[in-house]
Amino acid sequence: MKVKVNEYIVIDTEICHGKPTFKGTRIMVWQVLEMLKIGYSFEDILREFPTLTVEHVKAALDFAAKKAAGERLVTA
Repeated sequence: MKVKVNEYIVIDTEICHGKPTFKGTRIMVWQVLEMLKIGYSFEDILREFPTLTVEHVKAALDFAAKKAAGERLVTA
């Protein structure tokens, strides 16, 4: 089952054990969030994952903020 979280993030039970990933990739959202936590800049992340854009990283931050706030994450 595939669920769209936002324009950039999906949850697909067939990909990465259902962890949130960036659409069309196997890059997991937690990886980008972890990189930000340890001090990577947006530019560093984009260098490591050239298929991502600034908008992907911002979507990861938005996802984390909404999850922390207890908001519903899945869109229709």
